[in-house]
Amino acid sequence: MTWNIEEAQQQFPEVINAAKREPQLIYQHDHLVAAVVKADLFQEFLAWQHQHHPSLADTFTELRQLCIEEDYTFEIPSRQDRPNPFAESLA
Repeated sequence: MTWNIEEAQQQFPEVINAAKREPQLIYQHDHLVAAVVKADLFQEFLAWQHQHHPSLADTFTELRQLCIEEDYTFEIPSRQDRPNPFAESLA
């Protein structure tokens, strides 16, 4: 359910009770400013957030190492130009 901030302040106990069923979204001037969720869902989020998530650079480094270990090379096709109407209109 969604609430505007004034309703959420006035009916805070109802917001908390409803959050047991589904997240309660709170808006101010049509902008989402808060979400009330069950405590266990928030705890799961915190646990996930503290896990190590490798960066894209780390993932590519790992991929390169796997390719070296497996003696695998990527087949990269040669680049082919495609029509560019904008560039052609300037000529």
